[in-house]
Amino acid sequence: MNKPEPAAELIRDRFLNRELGILAFQRRVLAQAEDPSAPLLERLRFLCIVSSNLDEFFEIRVAGLKEQINIHPDVAGRDGLSVREVFKRVSAVAHELVARQYQVLNQEVFPALAEKGIRFYRRSSWTDAQREWIKAFFFRELMPVLTPIGLDPSHPFPRVLNKSLNFAVELSGKDAFGRSSGTAVVQAPRVLPRAIQLPPELSGTEYGFVFLSSILHAHVGELFSGMNVLGCYQFRVTRNSDLFVDDEEVKNLRTALQGELPHRHFGNAVRLEVADNCPEPMTRFLLSQFGLGADDLYQVDGPVNLVRLITIPDRVDRADLKYPPFTPGLPGSFVKKKQKTDDMFQLIRNRDILLHHPYQSFQPVIEFVRQAVEDPNVVAIKQTVYRTGTDSALMEALIGAAKRGKEVTVVVELLARFDEEANINWASRLEEVGAHVVYGVVGHKTHAKMLMVVRREEEQIRRYVHLGTGNYHPRTARLYTDFGLFTCDEALCGDVNEVFMQLTGLGKSGKLRHLWQSPFSLHGNTLAAIRNETRIAGEGRPGAIVAKMNALLEPETINALYQASQAGVQIDLIVRGVCALRPGVPGLSENIRVRSIVGRFLEHSRIFYFLNDGADDVYLSSADWMDRNFFRRIETCFPVLNSKLKKRVVKEGLTPYLKDTRRAWLMDADGNYQLAAAGDGEPSSAQDELLAQLAVLPGK
Repeated sequence: MNKPEPAAELIRDRFLNRELGILAFQRRVLAQAEDPSAPLLERLRFLCIVSSNLDEFFEIRVAGLKEQINIHPDVAGRDGLSVREVFKRVSAVAHELVARQYQVLNQEVFPALAEKGIRFYRRSSWTDAQREWIKAFFFRELMPVLTPIGLDPSHPFPRVLNKSLNFAVELSGKDAFGRSSGTAVVQAPRVLPRAIQLPPELSGTEYGFVFLSSILHAHVGELFSGMNVLGCYQFRVTRNSDLFVDDEEVKNLRTALQGELPHRHFGNAVRLEVADNCPEPMTRFLLSQFGLGADDLYQVDGPVNLVRLITIPDRVDRADLKYPPFTPGLPGSFVKKKQKTDDMFQLIRNRDILLHHPYQSFQPVIEFVRQAVEDPNVVAIKQTVYRTGTDSALMEALIGAAKRGKEVTVVVELLARFDEEANINWASRLEEVGAHVVYGVVGHKTHAKMLMVVRREEEQIRRYVHLGTGNYHPRTARLYTDFGLFTCDEALCGDVNEVFMQLTGLGKSGKLRHLWQSPFSLHGNTLAAIRNETRIAGEGRPGAIVAKMNALLEPETINALYQASQAGVQIDLIVRGVCALRPGVPGLSENIRVRSIVGRFLEHSRIFYFLNDGADDVYLSSADWMDRNFFRRIETCFPVLNSKLKKRVVKEGLTPYLKDTRRAWLMDADGNYQLAAAGDGEPSSAQDELLAQLAVLPGK
């Protein structure tokens, strides 16, 4: 029998804070940069990834906190903390995180790279020959595109682009017009890299770099002829970048979004980054210009735009300082010796096909669409697009299909955060060649990953479907872990067709046979599956749940997991990012374990396993267990019906992660994480094992 719900005032103790959980994940990412066993250039890359993640965190989450503070600063959330208290804690943790990030950069990564011949030269160490080259570079590449702005009554403080590199310059003296402002702002051009490579003969090594900020610092006086430069200080402001589109007022979503996109660069400021040599009067001046307080100031020992160094690992040809290369493998369906066809449709008719990225190739997905374009028997192609990139073979293939007169329908999510512009461009190109382009349902992001090909075969119509946990993006398919399933199962394909009909037309939602779909059945079916395990355990039989996802936040789902734990269900949660559930609390969640895997690849697949009295139900999904995924998005969760593929998902997607003692972090009831201990055996890494099993490694 289930235990009764606790009193309302105690429910808040069941949930951890979302923002602090996100920062805890960034700390785990930073740990990859701290790891001395990781390749050096990959350590630098992880430092840049932390910066990129923090940028988005401030642009969206902190911006949201600031808006809430202006409205309801003392209202408590699910975690029992007021918005004001959350912001205070977030600020403290973020400052500690950034300080540690630059400490690792300056004291560990840069010195280690220098020992390997990859050097970043500070101005104090430039040789005379280097100074001459840098000076020539400044006049040739920088000077023509710089626009210094002196601050006076006719030149107010300029509009500073979100995340752009800028310099506050202190001056003395008078200019040609007799003006003596004392302060100017110089904005660095975005078109230039932030690290400039010196010729090897000048740097003494093949890879010697100087920061763009150092070059401008050295020659900023050239921009203010006849005046004295007293100081030059780099700064960077982060702005609220969430787009607002009024669902009730908008009549054309694409037009409304195109009008809103430019404002992203000039939203309200939420963070100011300055170099640590910036004096207090200047920091106070800058904070006042952006309407920020002391908690919003981040003084750093190094370049304020660290994320722009993420190009360095790709510019440096040193394989010994990077992760070993690999070639994604292919499932047995494609490589069996007796296989006499590369016809994707015949292969899928023979059996369902499972792809596990990045260990296995994304190429079959591209080939599936290409063959559909070329095949005269294919009459229609339908696909959802959430993130696909600015250069996409899949999108080009769909454009080609439309040109050939095939019925092409693409559901483009225009509100895919930070991919809006790319998606608008693809939508325009598809419409130009006659494809049907729709934007889903206003108020609900289309996040489901579905691709359907309709083919005429021997006087009948057959559907072929690809369903995935990740985006149709070839580049991220090399970096993110995801599953994709090809099938022509009639019931499953019928469900996919029903979802497409909902997205493109009007009408009530039909009953689906296999798919769980948000916002209609995904939440209810998830709760039902959890409660079924609770019932089974309550009747004295084993109950077990293993769930892998990016985030766990939805309170009703968390409460259902608590109830399952109290009934004796054994629950293992593999949550990459933020988890609001408290594991291991006596009387509440002692049968729940939470772990996070952070490594070379971004864990992105969503897998849900329910023992179900030995039925071993396995589902794959595009959705995390979050409010937005259950209620404000179009999502799908699909079963793996083939018994062999079901075992593969468990063997590859769950079991290695539960055994991982190399990249696994174990979470305690207070939201703290500790690296898993290897014990007496050899350390185990799920990602390394899967690379060895599924990919083609050098010498293999």
